[in-house]
Amino acid sequence: MQKKYSPDDLKVGMYVELPSGWFSHPFLKNNFVISSDKQIEQIVKSGFKEVVIDTSKGTYIFEEMSNKEIAEKKEDNTNVTQPESMEAKEIDSGELREAVHNEKLPPEKRSKAVYNYSLKIVNTIFENPTTDNIVEGKKNIYEVVDVILGNNDTSKYLLNITSHDFYTYTHSVNVGVFAIMLSKELLKGYDPNVMRELGAGFFLHDLGKVDIDPNIIKKPDKLTPQERLIIRSHPQKGYNLLEKTNQLSEECKIIVMQHHERENGKGYPNGLRGNEIHLYARIASIADVLDALTSRRPYKEPYNIFDALRIMKDEMIDHFHKDIFSQFVMLFTKNLKKT
Repeated sequence: MQKKYSPDDLKVGMYVELPSGWFSHPFLKNNFVISSDKQIEQIVKSGFKEVVIDTSKGTYIFEEMSNKEIAEKKEDNTNVTQPESMEAKEIDSGELREAVHNEKLPPEKRSKAVYNYSLKIVNTIFENPTTDNIVEGKKNIYEVVDVILGNNDTSKYLLNITSHDFYTYTHSVNVGVFAIMLSKELLKGYDPNVMRELGAGFFLHDLGKVDIDPNIIKKPDKLTPQERLIIRSHPQKGYNLLEKTNQLSEECKIIVMQHHERENGKGYPNGLRGNEIHLYARIASIADVLDALTSRRPYKEPYNIFDALRIMKDEMIDHFHKDIFSQFVMLFTKNLKKT
């Protein structure tokens, strides 16, 4: 269902449809899932009086009321609007956190809360990667990991709501979700503290990109050799940031440094091959490539999950550990809704 909203009332997770072309706003496309407060600020600054929200898309949790509840509320409050113009219930970080831990919440709604909470966590860290934000962010990530590991129904729904808009924040959260789900299958019986650190590493695998010019990261054209070298510096930059803030656990170090290494030795930054690549990085690598293929870019439309997995199998299998990749495919075969 489509509803009109004032830009001031927008929330992270809503699917927005901007009313005009690229020259009227700073975004690469008119329709997308809002992934950060900064995007909302940019929409407000664009001067739109109202924008359209598609409530059937995105990850925002809208307040659902029956016709009877609406009628009863209208009797109690003469200012209540008609159902078709009712605004979404505002959910701040505190309420999101409560929803993440609310075991009575239906899995579909809880999974959306987990996803939006994760976006806020990563958004905060990437916007301002101070020691305090990284320390607090990792603690919050641990909570998300615990929910994914401990609640099968909620984690299954998470696979179905990941956004396909390629922003650093959404990409990091998607990779985090995919990689934690795969780790859940591969690393049964692992120490919970290790699993939490793994989750932090997966969510923060691209942290080094905060020190790279956004124009290079978002460039729609082919990168120059110099720009390619700059992009390839982000694993080391991420390592340095975590080390500087004293948050560089062994798990985070491996994932941040090795998530672009490839089984055939053609990855970076160190050209590792085969068993030189750690299991944790092999998991991150597969999740990272899948999200890149299924995300919308300025120069390409996204593949659906199963087409992307087929491409990875047919054209890129020498990039990955074959047994781990097979487990990854099974993860989606068992849990994902085919459309």
